[in-house]
Formats: sequence, structure tokens, C-alpha cells
Amino acid sequence: MGTKLENVKGLYMEGIRDGNAREAVTKYTGDRYTQHSTGVRDGVEGFVEFFEPFVKNNPERDIRIVRGIEDGNFVWVHAAQSLNGGEAKWITMDMFETDEQDRIVEHWDVIAEWVDETASGHSQIDGPVDVEDLDMTEANRETVQRFLDEILIGGGDNFTDFISTESYIQHNPQVADGLEGFGAFVATLAAEGKSMVYKYVHKVLAQGNFVVTYSLVQIGDEDLAVFDLFRLQDGLIVEHWDTMEPLPRGEALVNQGKF
Repeated sequence: MGTKLENVKGLYMEGIRDGNAREAVTKYTGDRYTQHSTGVRDGVEGFVEFFEPFVKNNPERDIRIVRGIEDGNFVWVHAAQSLNGGEAKWITMDMFETDEQDRIVEHWDVIAEWVDETASGHSQIDGPVDVEDLDMTEANRETVQRFLDEILIGGGDNFTDFISTESYIQHNPQVADGLEGFGAFVATLAAEGKSMVYKYVHKVLAQGNFVVTYSLVQIGDEDLAVFDLFRLQDGLIVEHWDTMEPLPRGEALVNQGKF
């Protein structure tokens, strides 16, 4: 067995890309495997039940882990998937909890469709991938936590206390670069009679210059599970990626739900 991040990559690549679902989930998970992924039941059998048909139905699976971080017993990864020669393309952000042997015991994810044309011109996955500034981990975590508390949850407008005015690179397909781009996105929502409200933050992970948050967000009357990835430089947010997915309802809810 490898490190926590290596084990997560092993489950992803061996189990899904290479099609060895049972072998990989048995190898890399612990005494339990609690599942929050839409459509996937708990445990080894839940993983196998979902991914063996997935592999059969999608014989061409190009899957890449673009970036990843470790924070204590948690691992987060940013993945790109292209199925059957580009017939379907997805961006996934996954969070895993591991046990004392670095085996996976719980999993959360948010999956979004790939968008070819974005408001910023950046893709949903490009940008820096290397973890840097490890000595800034806790300071950056605190900055993003305050950004959540004061701005995204609290509704404040002191954006420049947290986001760089010189460079704010945006990877949300609907949002252009800079604070002006974010403002235009909020104005568009308002024109549609909607607002974006962060109702609950489930987890904040940090390693060096990257901070990840996992939240329940309401846009209009729709509840969404949202992963946000922030890159910080000199104490300010300079880049942002995200994925958003509606909460499963009815028969689609086969586990404890997204949180």
C-alpha cells in the first residue's frame, strides 16, 4: 500500500480506468466504505454494483487525476474523464477519508459536465497543479474560512480583503476572470430572480497554496453540492475552480446523501 493520495489514485485508476472494480475497491478500502456519490451504495458491493456495468457500457475510458491534496486523514482529487472517444466528458472533484492504515473509508464527490466554451476562456481543469507554500497552509485555510463566513455565508461585500484585484483567474464555465466577472455572474442571477446562498460548509481542506471547501449551496430554489478549489498567493485568492451537482432525490438517493 502507498500513501493516502497514492491509494486514492489507485482506486480511481485501477478500479475505474482499468476496469478492475472489485480488485481495486477490496485492495484500497478499509473496514467500511461509506458512500456519498450519487447512485452508488455503501461498501465494496455497492462500488462493484455501480462500476462493473459502467465499465461494460463505457469501453473507452480516458481518466486523468489533474491535481490532489492531502490534509490529515483526508484526500481530495480533481479528475477529468472522457468516455468513448469524447462521447461524454466529465469533471469530478472527490474527497476521501482514510483510516490509520491509509485505506479509504468514506467518499464524497461532485460531478459536472465538461464545457467547451467558457466565459473566461479557461478550461475547468487547466492552471497550476503543484502544491507550494506548505508553510502557508494554516494561514490560507484561515483566509478561505473567513471568506466563507464573511462573504459567501455572511453576505458581506469586502471582497478585496480576500480576492486579489490584480489577478483572479476563473474556471467556473459561467464566470469571467476578475472581480468584475464574479460581479457580472451575480448580476445575471439577480436578473433571473435568483441568488446564490452558501447554506452550510461541510469541510475545509488545505495544503500549501490550495484550499478546498465542500458546501451546500442554494441557487434560486435548487440545492446543490459544491466543491470549490481556491489557489492563494501572498495571502489572497488568485484562482478558483468548482463543480456543482443537484442533490439527489427520490429513487436516486441510495446512500446517506451528498453530505
